[in-house]
Amino acid sequence: MQTSSPQGLTDAATQYAHDVTTGRVIAGRLVRLACERHLRDLVEGPARGLRWRGDVADWTCSFFRLFRHSKGEFAGKRLKLEPWQAFIVGSVYGWFREDGTRRFRKVFEEIPRKNGKSTKLAGVGIFALIADGEAGAEVYAAATKKDQARIVFDEARRMVRGSPQLSAAVNVFKLNMSVDKTASKFEPLSADEKTLDGLNPSTVIIDELHKHKTRAVLDVLDTAQGARRQPLLWIITTAGGDEPDTAYADEHEYAEKVLEGVLDDDGFFAFVAQADDPAKWDDPIEWAKANPNLGISVQLSYIEQQARQAKGSPARLAAFKRLHLDIRTSSTVRPIPAELWNQNTEGAIDLAALRGRECHVGADLSTRIDLTAAVKLFPPIAAGERWKILARLWIPEDMVAEAEKRDRAPYKRWIEEGWIEASPGNVIDQDLVAERIISDAAIYPPLSIAFDPNNANWLDRRLADKNLPRFEFQQNILNFNPPTKELLAMLKQSALEHGGNPALRWMASNVAFYMDGNENMRPSKKSSRARIDGIVALIMAIGRSMSVERDPVPSIMVF
Repeated sequence: MQTSSPQGLTDAATQYAHDVTTGRVIAGRLVRLACERHLRDLVEGPARGLRWRGDVADWTCSFFRLFRHSKGEFAGKRLKLEPWQAFIVGSVYGWFREDGTRRFRKVFEEIPRKNGKSTKLAGVGIFALIADGEAGAEVYAAATKKDQARIVFDEARRMVRGSPQLSAAVNVFKLNMSVDKTASKFEPLSADEKTLDGLNPSTVIIDELHKHKTRAVLDVLDTAQGARRQPLLWIITTAGGDEPDTAYADEHEYAEKVLEGVLDDDGFFAFVAQADDPAKWDDPIEWAKANPNLGISVQLSYIEQQARQAKGSPARLAAFKRLHLDIRTSSTVRPIPAELWNQNTEGAIDLAALRGRECHVGADLSTRIDLTAAVKLFPPIAAGERWKILARLWIPEDMVAEAEKRDRAPYKRWIEEGWIEASPGNVIDQDLVAERIISDAAIYPPLSIAFDPNNANWLDRRLADKNLPRFEFQQNILNFNPPTKELLAMLKQSALEHGGNPALRWMASNVAFYMDGNENMRPSKKSSRARIDGIVALIMAIGRSMSVERDPVPSIMVF
């Protein structure tokens, strides 16, 4: 029996979100976050101009009843969306902006094999062709190869032919479906097409993103939608590898950050079904988390058989985890999940209370065209007090737009909110950075200022002129290992207070650590998802706190 959801809503999408968050439905962490986001936005969304139409969401889901399955045990039966599918479809079509257009412009859906993705997406494509209210709609099912693109298209073609109502309105050909009345069309599209640049798509369905070697097709189709009032780019994929510079990695990691609240993007919807614990790969509970259609299109006996075959074979086990549990193959260590970082703050830091307090400073100067960071770390002076973190971050003002596109981070907003300072011009003003560090030293006396000696002569000279305690922090694994491990230990103990700095939180979500054969660790900019300058600077400050004495020190030391 259906129960009422919060606010008295009984639409299918909200009901599913309620059932997941209350534990009635088994779901993994990222699906729970998606459901929590939906319920939270029902309360907070109106202040941001968002409107929820549960009636529209349910009507859209009911549209799928026009379709019939064409394969397997369900062949010939009418399509009925499962609750998790109704949550996805309902969310995409039930949320609106103040101007009446759809809220979500991009959808990222990641689920293991056999969970009915082609059937659902075929329905999405048909809906976009005939029921989305878009004159001259151009709908494309896109993939790396034409055969892959035709999987969704051909399923849609069979659905139309199997429905008297639809077949009467839609012209069906081998590689095209069209509606004369609205001058709309639906076609398969592949990466090797020579006419990608001339398209004006209203809805694009991108299948198996993990197979795309580059972002070329994704970016071309995304930008081609610029003339549409409410475009929709729907990405669906199974898990891929952990290479940092692929289209799949970019979209998966962005989806995680939106779900975790690291980044705000009201136009991006994400649903990622995966097991929470890779070590429990043979646990049926983990199977259920990753496979929302378990027992329906994914048979339990099939998963059991695949799990048995995976035992004793590393290659088969890796494939089982990726294809059936949606666990990415990984070669890097990313030990700072959002929950861990978030438990290290109790709110805004009282700056006035820190005046006159001694601190350690770590400065990651990077290059003059990238971010620069100087992080102050204040040791506790009372029992039970946390270590306080204040971060200064700089970015070249003329590079903000380019950096936002490259890093998919809201630098402009962070600048407006005071979390990052824009350095005039297209390079970091070194004098500005030095002046900020020196002026801060008059308010928060530094016990030490650590920096990478490479390209830091300018800072060294300025600090020496003021007799400030400066220390060269050589960028090698032996120097980084102790403070890196100390940072992780402090986070687990909730011993830090970062004041909710969103830019620093974003950097924490990006960081990856390199580990050598002796289990020495250091932050790896090469393997990290995006910028980590503030975390590197924090680790350097922790390193100084672990080694410096409170007695007078020489003017410069090599650490």
